[in-house]
Amino acid sequence: MPAVTVENPLTLPRLPEPVAAAPERKVLAVETAPSGFEGEGFPVRRALAAIKPEYLDPFVMMDQMGEVDYAAGEPKGTPWHPHRGFETVTYMIDGVMEHLDSNGGGGTITNGDTQWMTAGAGILHKEAPPEWLVQQGGLFHGIQLWVNLPGAKKMIAPKYQDIGSTNVALLSSHDGGALVRLIAGDLAGTVGPGSTQTPITLLHATLSPGARLVMPWRKDFNALAYALSGRGTVGSERRPIAGGQLAVFDGFGNRPGLTTAGETISITAKDTLEVIVLGGEPIGEPVAHYGPFVMNTREELVQAFEDFKAGRLGTVPAHHA
Repeated sequence: MPAVTVENPLTLPRLPEPVAAAPERKVLAVETAPSGFEGEGFPVRRALAAIKPEYLDPFVMMDQMGEVDYAAGEPKGTPWHPHRGFETVTYMIDGVMEHLDSNGGGGTITNGDTQWMTAGAGILHKEAPPEWLVQQGGLFHGIQLWVNLPGAKKMIAPKYQDIGSTNVALLSSHDGGALVRLIAGDLAGTVGPGSTQTPITLLHATLSPGARLVMPWRKDFNALAYALSGRGTVGSERRPIAGGQLAVFDGFGNRPGLTTAGETISITAKDTLEVIVLGGEPIGEPVAHYGPFVMNTREELVQAFEDFKAGRLGTVPAHHA
């Protein structure tokens, strides 16, 4: 059960009732996310790994971390490491994670909190469960999303945002069957608290069994829906989707080979369905991605590694080294 919930979604602001004439986006593909391990060995599902990059822009990757109930001594994190050229967004659905970085940002996020780090020109950071959680174990579940930066912003100053669970914008579907937690972007006139360098929308929705969530969606945005758990259908043709699968909707502008974007996207639940929905304005630039760096060219990647080795991406604070 996600930490951020409400007893009666009908007490919240509601999304507009679907208009029968409003076109819905169709679904191009539904793919199953491969499993793997990250950092010191915590399990992840690579939500975007099976999708061609041209359908993901401006997103680079997204990992579902857990859901896992650790025994005492088992919780793991990621040691100090560098980033340049993009933003990391860590959303903790359940559990606790601590963040520290070389720019002075950091804090503890838990149960519906989000940390938004703009790596920009370069930063060192680490993410790890607190020592008390390592000692006693506990539930751990969240996502980490990488959002690309356009070339003109890749070398901006690093930034850290701490978005508490109480600041997330809460909405209901028109009939109260779905709860929407809006982390960033604009949805039907409601704006999430996340400050984005690249225009995106990011939300977490919980759909009750049988509920249908229809959301207006910007025509110049792509649209992706990743099921954290549960079963349901997506799109106007009701394509099946289940936990660990990602749906790619058609549209997002007039890019070659893609159809005209619809005005809404829809998701229907068979049983309780937890889903991350995200979309953004494609940057449309070359992407050179290797390890912790996301740049435009191979030469920029080489420079990023050289700058890291020379200590130009930051220094680990002495009391954490």
